[in-house]
Amino acid sequence: MDSATVFADRIVGKPYLEIDVDRKAAARFGLSVVEVQDVIEMSIGGRRVTNVVSGRERIPVRVRYMREQRGTVDDIKRIAISAPSGAQVPLGQLATIRSIVGPQAIRTEDTFLTSYVTFDKEPGYSEVEVVESCREALLAAQSRGTLPLLSGVSWEFVGSFEHHLRASRTLALVIPAVLLVVLVLLYLQFRRMGTAFMVFAGVLVAWGGGFLLLWLYGQSWFADFSLLGINARELFHVNPVHLSVAVWVGFLALFGIATDDGVVLATYLDQSFKESKPRTRKAVRQAVLTAGERRIRPCLMTTATTMLALLPVLSSTGRGSDIMVPMAIPIFGGMVVEFLTMLIVPVLYSMREERRLARSPEAST
Repeated sequence: MDSATVFADRIVGKPYLEIDVDRKAAARFGLSVVEVQDVIEMSIGGRRVTNVVSGRERIPVRVRYMREQRGTVDDIKRIAISAPSGAQVPLGQLATIRSIVGPQAIRTEDTFLTSYVTFDKEPGYSEVEVVESCREALLAAQSRGTLPLLSGVSWEFVGSFEHHLRASRTLALVIPAVLLVVLVLLYLQFRRMGTAFMVFAGVLVAWGGGFLLLWLYGQSWFADFSLLGINARELFHVNPVHLSVAVWVGFLALFGIATDDGVVLATYLDQSFKESKPRTRKAVRQAVLTAGERRIRPCLMTTATTMLALLPVLSSTGRGSDIMVPMAIPIFGGMVVEFLTMLIVPVLYSMREERRLARSPEAST
């Protein structure tokens, strides 16, 4: 369509056999519509004639033509109907028979007939993009007059798209709330907002790492190698990943993990500065370097164990993997670059202490 592009591969329907009885043709042979429909019911649909009793079960017995005699439209057209004159009239002379594609099921909601149309999206497009594109195309067709709607007829998009919108509205409130809670907990730990913001910087660094890995998963060259005869892209399901609910849940988990290294470093720095109380800029930098050297191993172990624990999730298959893999991608990507907080926190801490010394009347170099 001109005004919108529909990213749908196909629309899934169900085949139906439509038989429209010609009343005039049936009357010429002395047949009524009811008589023709009775033959159609018995030969194609089947008519219940009796029950078979098996213990407490009652199994209905239906009589109809063999599949070879009703398998195609041409076979159905050859079904003979006995006229009062004794003539055998083919059904094709009494009705128009055609195969059509209709709704998957016929249902009602709020006393209105409801028909469901399933869209099968093309690869590379999210459900939201498909639905929004289809909505624009339908609205454009209505405005042009090529899609007239009768009185009492309406359309709307429901299903997993609806769940995604509801979850997105919830996450729009949850994500800021989680970030605020993390910041408050950091403040309660250090009792200094400056230190809390230093550690909180690890969340921003990890956030960038999560998005970076999501971008890499959409590149054709990323992880395009084999190890022991196993392709890495197939092993870790490297394909374009959309910002689904599972991905945002992974970011929520990342926010809590990303502050671990910063908390370890900042806690040791606080303890070190309370004990040594450096009075010169050189002493401040030396204390920061010492703290970084002594805490680097625990920080690396924390990051490494988290990443190793995520590898089985990233390579998982089977039921639930379509949810767990997108959830683990931002966590893994965030932890890959989260070790930079081992540089960010000491540098920021040193800058603050040096400025404090510079304002002190006892400051020296």
